[in-house]
Order: sequence, then structure tokens, then C-alpha cells
Amino acid sequence: MNVNTNNLVSISEANQNFSRVARLVDENGAAVILKNNTPKYVLMEISQFQKEEEAATEEVERIGRRILAKNRHAFEELAK
Repeated sequence: MNVNTNNLVSISEANQNFSRVARLVDENGAAVILKNNTPKYVLMEISQFQKEEEAATEEVERIGRRILAKNRHAFEELAK
């Protein structure tokens, strides 16, 4: 995930002005909340979160298929 520096918000600002943070998410897709000047939290629309989660699941499945294909013979021997 690339971070736009315009989307960085301190945790105290997020506490005091959550509507501004929500507007940043609406405009830019996500906001990164800093704690002690370190990125700590990401706020994003639920639809974007679901897309990210789905992409991660697909990646895991793709890697699993590759490992199974590469080691098929060993798995077949173990299954005996």
C-alpha cells in the first residue's frame, strides 16, 4: 500500500476532528493515523478493505496451488 503524505493524520487530530479524517478517506481512499510520529492505523472504506482482503486471499490460494504443483510427487508419496 502506497502512502500519500497528504493522508497522514496524528492520533490527537483524529481524536479531535474525526470528520476531517473521514473526509480524507472519502477523497483519497484511506488515511494513515500516526502515533508517536509512526504509522499505526489505517482508516479506509469498508469496500476497499474487502477488495484488499480478497486480493490477499487470492494470492495465498495462488501460492498454495504453485507449492502443490511443484511438490506433487512428494505429497502423493506421503498420502500412501
